[in-house]
Amino acid sequence: MSRLAILGGKPARTTPFPTWPRHTERDKKRLLEVLESGNWGGFPFPNQLAREFAERFADAHGARYGCTVVNGTVAIQVALQAAGIKFGDEVIVPAFTWDGTAVAVLHAGGVPVFADVDPDTYCLDVDAARRAITPRTKAILPVHLAMRFAAMDCMKELAKQHGLAVVEDCAHAHGGRFLGRGAGSYGDLGAFSFQTSKLMTAGEGGIVITSRLDCHEMTQSLVNCGRASESDEFGKRPVGGNYRITEFQAAVLLGQLEQLEELTERRQRGAALMTSLLSGIGGVRALPAQAGLTREAIYHYVFQYRPPDRGVSRDLFAAALEAEGIPCDGRFYEPVYRSDLFQANAADFPQLRYLREEEIDYRRVSCTVSERAAYEESVWLPHFLLLGDEEDVRQVAEAVEKVMKHRHELAASDEELAGVKSMSRSERPRLEKKNY
Repeated sequence: MSRLAILGGKPARTTPFPTWPRHTERDKKRLLEVLESGNWGGFPFPNQLAREFAERFADAHGARYGCTVVNGTVAIQVALQAAGIKFGDEVIVPAFTWDGTAVAVLHAGGVPVFADVDPDTYCLDVDAARRAITPRTKAILPVHLAMRFAAMDCMKELAKQHGLAVVEDCAHAHGGRFLGRGAGSYGDLGAFSFQTSKLMTAGEGGIVITSRLDCHEMTQSLVNCGRASESDEFGKRPVGGNYRITEFQAAVLLGQLEQLEELTERRQRGAALMTSLLSGIGGVRALPAQAGLTREAIYHYVFQYRPPDRGVSRDLFAAALEAEGIPCDGRFYEPVYRSDLFQANAADFPQLRYLREEEIDYRRVSCTVSERAAYEESVWLPHFLLLGDEEDVRQVAEAVEKVMKHRHELAASDEELAGVKSMSRSERPRLEKKNY
C-alpha cells in the first residue's frame, strides 16, 4: 500500500488546526451591550460603534477617513464611484483575482480591462497595466493578493503619468504595509472585506478608507441612501443605496481590530518558518521576498508547485496534500475572464459595447502568467494554519515533502482523485466542507 493518504496510507496529520474565526470575552460583552441597547442598525448613520470602528481602522492603516459597508464587493464599487468612474470608463484589473473585483467595476458602470500579474507576487504587473491603458482608461484597481502587495509606488507613478485614479483592493491585506504605508492608504481609496475567511471578519462587511475628503463624502452619501455626508463640504448628492452595516457587526469588528496586531505577528512568524522549510524541498518554490513589503498580511500562504516533470498535475498534488490532513487549494482563483461566475456580456452590461464598433468579448482575453498560476502552479494554504505553534507549520512542510517524494505513485493513479479540485466554481460549493 502507498504511504500517501489519498492512496490508502496514513495521513501526515490527523488533528485539526486552529479554528477561524475566533472571538474573545470582550466580544461577547460588546454584543450583549448592543443587544440590550436596542440600537441595532446602521441608522442614524454611521451610528456609534460603526463610527468608532471606521475611525480606528482608518487610522491604523494611515488614512484620514473610513466608511463601513455591507461587503467587500460593494466597498470596491462605492470606492470606484467615489473616484469618479462613469458609465463606459475603463478600469484596469488584474486577471488573477476573485471575480468580485471585476464585478464591482461592472456594477459601478465601468468596463474591466484585464492585465496580467507578476510571476513572483501574483499581483498586477506594472508593465502589463501600462500596456492596457487606452484613452478610455480612468482608473487602476491593483489587488494585494494572498501575502504580497502590488508595487504601489510604481502604480502611483503610472497613474500620475496618465491622470488615473487608483483604488486598492485590500480584501487580503488587513494590517499589511508597503514601503511603510498601510494597505489602502497609497491609492485614492482602499477597499477591504470582512467576509468570514478574511483576516478580520464580522461574517460579512467591508470598509472604504481614504484621505481625500471629497471621496469620503461621496462614499458616505452612496452608502447612506444618497443623504448628505456628515461634513458636506463638497455638497455632492449622488443617488445612493443602503449599504450600511449593523452595530452588531461593528461590535465584532472592534474586537477583530484589537486582535489584529498579535495575529499578524503570529502569521508572519509562521510564514517565515514555512518559507525556510519549503526551501529544502525539491519541486516547490516559496514566493520570493518582495522589495518594499514592510509588513506581510497573510490571508493565504501561497507557494508554487514546480516539479522537474509534469507527470502529476498541480490539482492532483493539492488533492493529495489535503488528504494528508492539510487544508489547501490549488484552483483557489481562476483568471476572471475564464470563471463561470463571470458571465459578463453586453446584453446585461451595455457599457461593454458603448461607443465601440464591437462589444468586448472576454473569451478572447489571455493572460499567460495568470493562467499558469491558476491551473498549473499556485498552492494556497489558509492563514489559520499559521496561528498555532511551530509544530503545526513543520507538519505542513513535512506533508508537502511526503507528497513530493511519493508523487510518482500518483502519476499512475486515476485523475478523478483530484475530486473537487478541478471542478468549476459553481459546482465546488456543493461539495466542499471547508471553513474558508
